[in-house]
Amino acid sequence: MYKSLQDTVTLNNGVKMPIMGLGVFKVEDGNVVTEAVKAAIQNGYRSIDTASFYDNEAGVGKGIKESGVPREDLFITTKVWNSDHGYENTLKAFDISLEKLGLEYLDLYLIHWPVRGKYVETWKALEKLYQEGKVKAIGVSNFNIHHLEDILREGEVKPVINQVEYHPHLTQVELREFCELEGIQLEAWSPLKKGELLGDPVIQRLAEKHQKTPAQIILRWDIQNNVLTIPKSIKEHRIIENADIFDFSLEEEDMQEINGLNINSRSGADPETFNF
Repeated sequence: MYKSLQDTVTLNNGVKMPIMGLGVFKVEDGNVVTEAVKAAIQNGYRSIDTASFYDNEAGVGKGIKESGVPREDLFITTKVWNSDHGYENTLKAFDISLEKLGLEYLDLYLIHWPVRGKYVETWKALEKLYQEGKVKAIGVSNFNIHHLEDILREGEVKPVINQVEYHPHLTQVELREFCELEGIQLEAWSPLKKGELLGDPVIQRLAEKHQKTPAQIILRWDIQNNVLTIPKSIKEHRIIENADIFDFSLEEEDMQEINGLNINSRSGADPETFNF
């Protein structure tokens, strides 16, 4: 089992990705996001997840540059937004993201949401970027099984990642099984359900049992389920605390208890009904 923050999983194209990273959704661009990224990298994080929609790629890029860690030791993800779908639009959007980040290549580029009637064409643009070596791996976000089936049927390159809302209230069992079968790595956004799960009695009891915080219990549960996780925080002490999950293990009964909290409840939009 994973022993440290730098441990990786090998994606289906052979690229290694850290099991845990920093998410920066809704983190203000400029100094706030730059300092959060710097704090994360200087405290051992190697994976940073942003998106063009977050409007903070420039600040993320500055944090990367100022961190003092060589670019090749880092794993940087960004995503193409819904209004940029389509083949040519996606290629343009990628160039803009790369320029804002101040990078020469990306480690992972994702389709942010499955925009109906467009995501297959968008995927073909990602394949081109991948084949040209501008990005080391390509994947998707918020895709359900039928969306993935379209990509697998129409595309040439299999997605390496499906980044979805995943937490103890939304365990995505069928989707997880499908992704495992296809060799597509699941990654959790909003792993703490925007903080909503921290007060859950089961999580609190397990936190007491293991002498850990509720957040650490949930993040450990992600990793023991072989789900990558990208908790968000802008506070250095919390960034450090979130990563302090490698000195204990949840027992099988703990895992089952947490699995049992599932109520198929989302904190974000539903990929079947989103309208943005």
